[in-house]
Parts: sequence; C-alpha cells; structure tokens
Amino acid sequence: MKKIIVIGCPGSGKSTFARRLRDITNLPLFYLDMLYHKSDKTTVSREEFDSRLDEILENDSWIIDGNYKRTMSKRLKKCDTVFWLDYPTELCLESVFSRIGVEREDMPWNDEVDPEFVEYVKKFKIEQNPVIEKLIREFSDRRIIVFHSREESDEFLRDLKEQNYAK
Repeated sequence: MKKIIVIGCPGSGKSTFARRLRDITNLPLFYLDMLYHKSDKTTVSREEFDSRLDEILENDSWIIDGNYKRTMSKRLKKCDTVFWLDYPTELCLESVFSRIGVEREDMPWNDEVDPEFVEYVKKFKIEQNPVIEKLIREFSDRRIIVFHSREESDEFLRDLKEQNYAK
C-alpha cells in the first residue's frame, strides 16, 4: 500500500479514516476538497485542480481523500489500493451535521451545510454508488477494500497498527 484512495459518501468519515491511515503508514495525505476549495468559498479552475492532482499522482506514495468523480478514473489508474467507506445514509447525514462549526484540516470552512449538499448525500447510494461500482470494476486488479460500518474500518486500522508495531 503506497498509493491509496479513500472514497465514500460525504459524511462517511473519509477524512478521519485517511488521517488515521496516514498516522499509521506515514504516507503523505492529500484532501481533494483542499485542492479544489478556497477559504473564501470559491473554487480553483478545473485546469488548476487537475494540475495540482497530477503533481500528487506523480509522487511515489500518497493517500488521496475524496470522490471527485470526474478524476476518479485518473486516480484509480495510479493507485494500488482503494478504501471505499460504503456506510448507511443516515450515519453520513448525522456526521455532516455534527461537523458544523468544527475546525477541520480537510476543509477550509465549516460554518454551514448547503441544502443541495444534504440532498446529494441523501441520493448518494442511489446515484453515485453505481458509478463508483462501474469504475471500480474497470480497475479490479487494484486492492479494493469496502467497509460497510465504522466498526469494520476501525478493526482494519487496529490490525494494521498492530502489524506495523510488530515490524
């Protein structure tokens, strides 16, 4: 595991999982939201985002947190491992609302939740999961790990941490 992507519904805990994975593996972590969003709630151009992402993908190792469907295929081509946090919608919505006002290293602002974003989260499993599944099938030679609960991902990280301490 040297080139890892972490995907899943907003609110699934991708960033938290990615940080914990970084702390265990010491791999550099990059948040797609931080590449795309500016602190003034504007965004960078498509060209600038793609250029920043391409620079990261050329590195020998990384963890990339985020979906950004338009560039997922590019990241899948370069990665060796995919972690997909496929959690229940209700859990994701709870998490989205619980992080309002909480300072985070993975997002430049935290003061509100857009109603359109809430609808996106509610429809994620129906509208986005099939797209993700199709993309992942195209890259079935990658190590693909799907978690359906936080307990599963926590157990994986605990086991990984124990393995690292044994080395």
